[in-house]
Amino acid sequence: MKKVIMSIIAVFAMLLSVNAQVEDHAIGVRLGGGNYGGGFEASYQHGLGDANRLEFDLGLNSQNGGSYMSVAGIYQWVWSLDEISEGFNWYAGPGAQLLLVSNATAVGVGGEVGVEYNLNGPADVPLAISLDTRPMFNFFSGGSDFGWGIALGIRYTF
Repeated sequence: MKKVIMSIIAVFAMLLSVNAQVEDHAIGVRLGGGNYGGGFEASYQHGLGDANRLEFDLGLNSQNGGSYMSVAGIYQWVWSLDEISEGFNWYAGPGAQLLLVSNATAVGVGGEVGVEYNLNGPADVPLAISLDTRPMFNFFSGGSDFGWGIALGIRYTF
């Protein structure tokens, strides 16, 4: 049993030590569902080295008879999954958002976790495709709420 536990720890440590090559800049869209912060988002990512980046999103959504505008910022750690395929990464990190709802304003805190395939490496195409989720606890004057959704991101990398 001790060998199994040590093997799991060793594999996990190796996965965490493999850093992805983060692009300097990426701009595109993030499309998805969810009860807050979903819909259409214009997205910008700014690389902070080989394994970290900032993501900023400006979103618009209309559902349940209301309209939402959101501004989100996420700090991301990026890890390579090159053992699966070159250019394949996963990422996670904390973030916050400001929601401007039809009749209220809310502040959200939470994070984001997802996977991406960066075509710039294997195919020399400056495009990254991602699938992620962004759970957020939203606080507004009448209380709080939990929101999340799954989104597809398509970004031009430069």
